[in-house]
Amino acid sequence: MSDLANRAGHTELPIDGTLDLHTFRPGDIKELVPDYLESCRERGILEVRIIHGKGTGALRRTVHAILDRLPDVVSHSSAGHGGGGWGATVVVLKPRE
Repeated sequence: MSDLANRAGHTELPIDGTLDLHTFRPGDIKELVPDYLESCRERGILEVRIIHGKGTGALRRTVHAILDRLPDVVSHSSAGHGGGGWGATVVVLKPRE
């Protein structure tokens, strides 16, 4: 898969290991997150930071529910103090075979 199109602005989304969800509609997240993670795996990027913001925690819960269902996700956790705290999630992916 080549760079993903940003559904909010129809621009190319760089596949660099950081996905900022602030510019996307909540309805896009269900497809966007798995597609982005697969694109990262194709490029050998196995640690990805997903920025979902703090807010009410609804988007974080949605992202975590998606990650829990993906077989290529080894683990995910809060990004920690230097990486955005609970406003971001670090995802570790299985390498492609």
